[in-house]
Amino acid sequence: MKTDIQIAQEACMLPIKEVAAKIGMTEDDLELYGKYKAKISDDFIDKCKDNKDAKLVLVTAINPTPAGEGKTTVSIGLTQGLCRLGRKAIVALREPSLGPCFGIKGGAAGGGYSQVVPMEDLNLHFTGDFHAITSANNLLAAMLDNHMHQGNALHIDPKRIVWKRCIDMNDRALRNIVIGMGARADGVVREDHFIITVASEIMAILCLADDMADLKDRLGKIIVAYDYDNNPVTADDLHATGAMAALLKDAIKPNLVQTLENTPAIVHGGPFANIAHGCNSVRATKTAMKMADIVVTEAGFGADLGAEKFLDIKCRLAGLKPDAIVIVATVRALKYNGGVPKDQLSEENMEALRKGIANLDKHIENMHKYNVPVVVTLNSFITDTEEEYDFIRKHCEELGCEFALSKVWAEGGRGGEELAQKVLSTLENKPSEYKPLYEDELSLEEKIEKVAKEIYGAGSVSYSAAAKKQLARITELGFGSFPVCMAKTQYSLSDNARLLGRPEGFEVNVREVYVNAGAGFVVVLLGTVLTMPGLPRVPAAENVDYDIEAGRITGLF
Repeated sequence: MKTDIQIAQEACMLPIKEVAAKIGMTEDDLELYGKYKAKISDDFIDKCKDNKDAKLVLVTAINPTPAGEGKTTVSIGLTQGLCRLGRKAIVALREPSLGPCFGIKGGAAGGGYSQVVPMEDLNLHFTGDFHAITSANNLLAAMLDNHMHQGNALHIDPKRIVWKRCIDMNDRALRNIVIGMGARADGVVREDHFIITVASEIMAILCLADDMADLKDRLGKIIVAYDYDNNPVTADDLHATGAMAALLKDAIKPNLVQTLENTPAIVHGGPFANIAHGCNSVRATKTAMKMADIVVTEAGFGADLGAEKFLDIKCRLAGLKPDAIVIVATVRALKYNGGVPKDQLSEENMEALRKGIANLDKHIENMHKYNVPVVVTLNSFITDTEEEYDFIRKHCEELGCEFALSKVWAEGGRGGEELAQKVLSTLENKPSEYKPLYEDELSLEEKIEKVAKEIYGAGSVSYSAAAKKQLARITELGFGSFPVCMAKTQYSLSDNARLLGRPEGFEVNVREVYVNAGAGFVVVLLGTVLTMPGLPRVPAAENVDYDIEAGRITGLF
């Protein structure tokens, strides 16, 4: 069986100019990054702003397991399937991060015969967007520390600095560091921290900004520290906004690539969904919606994280209204949620399946709370049985969901036609009446408890002493109307990764709260979630290499 990278490297890619022509773009509408990648120009985005909006389909999933679900693969395969049925469809995805690519998860360009290509470029440096975000983040950090060294005219309290440096890599050694060591000229000694680039507020800002003017306005509002009188100090106060915007002038433009079947794909932005808001950029989604009849997009991890943030943060702030939601599951993952060990998932086990399907049930119930119609799809595995398929199909239909089997990994768009038909039927016959879970007017505590109890299934919420003070101060500063971005483990509906299936009545612990004033939401850290991951015992990086004779990268997945 061929690996994903072998399939991708054997693909017959079209020049990106020809892919763009399929959706009415000319070479003048593109800023080329070689033969197969391009950025979409600001002029083209402005030119098509009055076009009719496409239907918007969100792809999400049950909680991720070691068995894998394949949400991105389904998003790409569904789009290819829609195009095979004669629909003008575009997939809008996030860019992969180097951290998981070299860690445990691997890349994020899809899999099998439902991939976005060029796969190696996409998973590594791509068009440099993440590097630009990292540089802008760390420029702000450097200007902050320089201000402290040069006399601290803003009276910044060194114990109240909240801005962290970032790097797009899993590096646990950088979570907590001391800077400014050495001679007097080497800066002010203080504790500092690194987060992964995808958790940077600048990533969130780039993904939520409408244009450069909005980007600059949001960058200027970033709170980097508090002064001795407990007043916030912003990027504007440090005169850093213009330089950061200059670094991001190209990164804000959406990227155009293609699927293995040469259908257009827009890939832009990449916040994680466990520690950030987990959606591709608003600009990419809105641009795609002006270029197609149907846009398929995805949100990270399970529906309790990515989909909730897509619906409560991205759609709220950007004025988007999704028309349908696809929830991805696998028989193997459902059995894992039912208590079957990873090495026994290939065996039929109806008892475990009946138990584990409770996880899927909860995600379906949650999505229905937003008044958006739901389609459930199963990623097909060779070890699955017809009895398992029949049980899940009947179960979903009883819950009012369309159901389709997905064979997009093995068959590409052809294997996605059944799902595409179900999505089209849903779009035509089940109107969406989307509304967010909570109102802006609720207090931050009420919003936190609404998500914890209604989406996760918690019985109660506890707050650390620090979190209580932070919530009070954030509200006092006027940010109480912001939506909340809940950061927790992706492996469970709860904040405890070991609670599989559908846990109920548990307590959620709020450890820390801070405001992303530029992005426009309040981040709530639950349990022991980390904003800088670490590498596993055997990192995926150990298998990545460059074959000199063939002139190709090997080992990416």
